[in-house]
Parts: sequence; C-alpha cells; structure tokens
Amino acid sequence: MSTTTGTTGSHDDVVTVEVSDWVATIRLNRPDRRNALSSAVIEALPRLASTAARRDDVRVLIVTGADPAFCAGLDLMELGSSGDNLGLPVDAPFPWPWDAAGKPVIGAINGAAVTGGFELAVCCDILIASDRARFADTHARIGQVPGAGLTVNLPRLIGQARAREMSFTGNFISADTALEWGIVSRVVPHAELLPAARALAADIVGNDPETVVAVNQMYRAAEALPYPEALALEAAMARDWQAVHNDPAVVAERREKVLARAHGQLARLTGDGPQG
Repeated sequence: MSTTTGTTGSHDDVVTVEVSDWVATIRLNRPDRRNALSSAVIEALPRLASTAARRDDVRVLIVTGADPAFCAGLDLMELGSSGDNLGLPVDAPFPWPWDAAGKPVIGAINGAAVTGGFELAVCCDILIASDRARFADTHARIGQVPGAGLTVNLPRLIGQARAREMSFTGNFISADTALEWGIVSRVVPHAELLPAARALAADIVGNDPETVVAVNQMYRAAEALPYPEALALEAAMARDWQAVHNDPAVVAERREKVLARAHGQLARLTGDGPQG
C-alpha cells in the first residue's frame, strides 16, 4: 500500500489520504473538533483530493471522517474569532471540493454531517451511511447561508419540499430517514462502513476506468440541464464515444468478463454459488 498524508502547516494532519488497491481514502482528521471545517481543512481538502484523483493508481475516492463525526460544519470557534474559514478559496472547484477528474467519489458517512459537512456530503457521487450517521442543515441557526451547492444539490436528491424543510427548520434526520429520502444508497452497521465503502469501490475499480469516468461526466453534465437538453447531450456524448471506442475485438473481450462477473453475482443472489 502506498500512503500520502497531507499536512497544513500545523502539527496536526487535519486531512489524510491513503491510497491502496486503486482507491484513495480521504479522511477529515480533527476528531476533537468533530472534523469541523477550519481554514486549514478548507484549504487542504480540495488540494489533496485533486492530487489524489490525478494519480494513475487511483480510480475511486472515498471520503470519511475520524470518529465520532463525519463533519460538524464550519469551525464556529474560528468563525467567531478570525473568521478565516468563512467562504471558499477563490479557485475552489465545484462541486466543492471534488475536482476529481471525473473519478467517482464515495462518501462514507460515519457520524453527524451537519451544515457545511452536510454540504460536503451531498457533493459526493454516492453516499453510504453508518447507522450512527445523522444529517442536518443548520445554516439558518448560525446565521449563515449555503455557499457550496447545498440549495442546488439537496433538492435534486430529495425534492424541494423536504430540502426546504431541512434548511428552514435545521432539524436532524436519522440514517434510516436519509435512506428513505434518497440521500444515501444504503445504511450499514458502524463497524462495517469502511469495508462496505471499499467493497463498493472495488466493484467500480473492476470496470473499465475510462468508461466509468465518461459515464460519471455524463451524469454530472446532465444534472445541469433541463430534461430534453440532457437527453440530447447524452446522445451526442454517446456518439462521440462510440466513434473512438468501438473496437469489436475489445468489445468481445469485455463481453466475456461481463458475463463471468454477472454469473457470479447472480449465483450469490440466488444462493446457488459461494457466498462472500
């Protein structure tokens, strides 16, 4: 395993990155402050994520927090003193902070994801949650407004009514409610969260990496368009892709791998094959 750790000029490593088996695991590492977004974190996170995403040995990113929280949002102590953590860097990528070169980002939500931490979570491509996860948008409670995509991304996940309810009330929802509403794709026991995230990442890694990036870029592009324009864009991108990537020999080779993988998964689902 190769490991890269990002530092931010202090004695503490507030964001760490570990790379293994084609997956970069990015961890917010301020457990004593519930991984709150200090100016150091806000600077380090997009920089380290972008660097990790551009490594040849990285195909998927996982983001999580050091227990007990995922991210408590802005560090209110810093906000109430210097205020240096208010606002994103002028060159920050959008969706913040994932300048991920089209590579999928899995959010492994291990605890509370609140306000800016919730905003960070919903910028991921896929979210899975520990049964300890909790979600809330408390911007209105602290007298701030979202600035990193929450009012855009959240209603696309759960609809305008539920998104506005969360933002206007500041109330928390449980992991199970987040699953019911479509914020997360699954909920697992806390101890199984990272293994589940890594297993999901391994399933993604097992596919053609260039195609995964292209499909993710199609999803991202379609999100920004009305339905008819999104359909037209997908068709145009598909034509461009097929013009370059339609080698019959390569397609035949991949077909055999797809069939073998499908047969194995179906056998496990039906109980006719080895489990695990």
